[in-house]
Amino acid sequence: MKNVVSRDIGFEGKHGTANSIVDVEGVEVGHETIVKDVEQNSGKTVAVRTGVSSILPQGRERLGKDYFCGVSTLNGNGEVTGISWVEESGMLSGPIMLTNTYSVGVVRDAVLKWLVSNNIKHDALPVVCEISDEFLNNISGHHVRDEHVFAAINKASKNNIEQGNVGGGTGAVCYEFKGGIGTSSRIVGLCGETYTVGVMVQANHGLRHQLIIKGVPVGKSMNEHLVKPRETGSIVIVIATDAPLLPHQLKRLSKRAFLGMARTGSVSSDGSGDFSIAFSVAHGFENRSPEIASARWLPNAELDPLFE
Repeated sequence: MKNVVSRDIGFEGKHGTANSIVDVEGVEVGHETIVKDVEQNSGKTVAVRTGVSSILPQGRERLGKDYFCGVSTLNGNGEVTGISWVEESGMLSGPIMLTNTYSVGVVRDAVLKWLVSNNIKHDALPVVCEISDEFLNNISGHHVRDEHVFAAINKASKNNIEQGNVGGGTGAVCYEFKGGIGTSSRIVGLCGETYTVGVMVQANHGLRHQLIIKGVPVGKSMNEHLVKPRETGSIVIVIATDAPLLPHQLKRLSKRAFLGMARTGSVSSDGSGDFSIAFSVAHGFENRSPEIASARWLPNAELDPLFE
């Protein structure tokens, strides 16, 4: 089936070449998808539908750099490792990883192993985000391994614009339809300059009757093949931009993502883990450099086009 992207149903704004988060200069994305059926000792066959995704702010060669970053939580029924230090320091170091709930620890440890094996100096607090893909995946089987994490990082590319059933979104369910990885970008003009905002989501949230598209409550008329009596999903939203923003401004930007989420009908239920992370690639700082750093930033009053 043809992928439907935002421009197909008339969303406003000028998008980048790929209409993807990789339109932001230097950002790379990689996925490792695990799809197989496994026979257990009991003789029962279980479906494995899961994986790992990586978002590298400036590719593998610059994973030792720090980038201004801000995070927000709408509902905290989930896990994102490393965000305490992001909140404290205003910095993102290393990749952002997406996987399933039961694989957060494995992915975190594997990222550290990858960094060490590649001789990359790094403050050891990787950012790993999760969604529960237990409806479609044998989540308790712990099928994500080190090699899958290594592959997701090593496959990261500017040319990777895969969406849907890939990487950490392989087992996702969104508004009781098949969910997964989605991505888009917009070009905005600010203070006489042109900047790009790119977003990638791991969408595993919402119930069918809640779904709204461009203000139309379409979910209420789609009552067949419902799969969940209550919401137990999550969404991870990753925002990248080349606009020069300070950490507090990126936190402001991350909050606005939840307004977009609400416009699709979500109420961020008790069972949903809803997290948003925004980073800027406008400045890359040497990790633990003893030298005084300098940075440019946009005035707060000029940020509305980014929020939109």
